[in-house]
Amino acid sequence: MRTFDLAEAARRKLNQALHEAADGESFEVINPRGAHAVACGITAAIDVVVRGSVGYYGAGMHQRGRVLIEGNASTGLAENIMSGEVRITGNATMSAGATGCGGLLVVGGNAGARCGISMKGVDIVVGGNVGHMSAFMAQAGNLVVCGDAAADLGDSIYEAQIFVRGAVESLGADCIEKEMRPEHAETVARLLAAAGGAAGSADAGEFRRYGSARRLYNFTIDDVDAAEAAAQATGGDGQ
Repeated sequence: MRTFDLAEAARRKLNQALHEAADGESFEVINPRGAHAVACGITAAIDVVVRGSVGYYGAGMHQRGRVLIEGNASTGLAENIMSGEVRITGNATMSAGATGCGGLLVVGGNAGARCGISMKGVDIVVGGNVGHMSAFMAQAGNLVVCGDAAADLGDSIYEAQIFVRGAVESLGADCIEKEMRPEHAETVARLLAAAGGAAGSADAGEFRRYGSARRLYNFTIDDVDAAEAAAQATGGDGQ
């Protein structure tokens, strides 16, 4: 295992080494001290352990391999993840897993606002709670929340699926509760198993499912000027 001490080495040097690494290599990062963009853009099947908290966009643009962050993360953890795994033992602030197209993101603690915003195929498991507007405009993938969800969950959601074990403060536009069928329980069970200890004692049977009502797929025209013009054309009063 190669060790990088960010108290001494430049972050650029670390990320360059990760980009040049061969499949099967292992790396340890110590003293990250909240640095931004740590372990970003990994394209090889490598293992990276970050021993401490990171700043913005930790493990962003992840494509292959596994990253474990032993601490907390700021905005944009695993942003635009394509495949592979990113795990964090602590909490993540805003926009964890944003725009993720694939792979697995596991948050051991809580995730802040807009967790899974515009997700496009990533699977996200949160051991604690999620903040407001999580899964906003989520297009594909699964968000599994072992705790509670704050306001406006799933606002303007497309075809992603949300599973929540605890309470939901409120649902966003076009998001509704849906039937939890056997295939959905199987999905949750699979992701809980993949999350391991981060999911605690959660059982798939304790979750409820939320998704799109599909009412926003087509626009309903409500244009006063257009209505008035139509009324004038037909001799009406526009009221």
